[in-house]
Amino acid sequence: MSNLTDMEIFARVVGAGSMSAAGREMGLSPAVVSKRIRRLEDKLGTRLLQRTTRQIAMTEAGQGFFERVVAILASVEEAEAFVSRGSAQARGTLKVAAPTSFGRMHIAPYLGKFLETNPDLSVNLDLDDGFVDIVGDGYDLAIRIAELSDSSLVARRLAPVHRILVAAPEYVARKGVPLTIEDLADNHVCLAAANQDPWRLMGPQGLETVRTFAPVKTNSSEVVRECLLSGVGIALRSTWDIGPELREGKLQILLPEYRASKDVGLHAVYPSRRFLPAKVRVFIDFLAGLYSPSPYWDTGLEQWLHLPSQTRAAV
Repeated sequence: MSNLTDMEIFARVVGAGSMSAAGREMGLSPAVVSKRIRRLEDKLGTRLLQRTTRQIAMTEAGQGFFERVVAILASVEEAEAFVSRGSAQARGTLKVAAPTSFGRMHIAPYLGKFLETNPDLSVNLDLDDGFVDIVGDGYDLAIRIAELSDSSLVARRLAPVHRILVAAPEYVARKGVPLTIEDLADNHVCLAAANQDPWRLMGPQGLETVRTFAPVKTNSSEVVRECLLSGVGIALRSTWDIGPELREGKLQILLPEYRASKDVGLHAVYPSRRFLPAKVRVFIDFLAGLYSPSPYWDTGLEQWLHLPSQTRAAV
């Protein structure tokens, strides 16, 4: 079992970013951690980590070894869970990355219910609007809202995402309703965060691109949302983000024949592995049941979105 322990120490060092941090997590001194890493490297006959006074980085061999070690440790955890508590039980710490607004609005409110049914599990939820390195940063899974390209990761689609053009009534009263895509680009304030410019919209003529222009520049999607609600301009927003405001009349849909690609979806993304750890599986299953192909945030918007009527309530 010493080889397996050395692998776990190596994986902890990569996830924690330093030997001292990994040692604190495992109750070991930095000297012991360093010794075990050296022993593992000697056994393998290659260097896994490049060490400096301030940080560590994986070598190319270390990266490939880490990806396989994660799979091995996950399989061991799955086997232990099956024997000791049954395959449906989960334990340990689940490290999850999610977009800032979505995590705050549609994950955090339901963590209490999830933890109530999984009392041996804790959740480390990191909110970030960028795409994290799941393997390199030691995440068990990430929630991503995107049109996913091919990768070495596994993705499970949790729900559709409808992105539509909206504005506050006071903006429309002041600037009028855009009648065409050209009118939108030439005569209106188009709000977007830095990573959302340009807009790529599907419409009657296929894919069209709109360059945004606004007196407000920001890297925050939440700043765009607040400017939208205060009547600064038009924005391309997901219904999970502005559903209540649409139902209450605080926002209205513009150019309804245009919207973001239907291939954009809500996904759970995790490292490719044969045996999915119980803690990851139960969390993904929980979110899939919570959202479903007809997510609760679209209830009441079916007529505008041309969707089948929904009777399902939020969990």
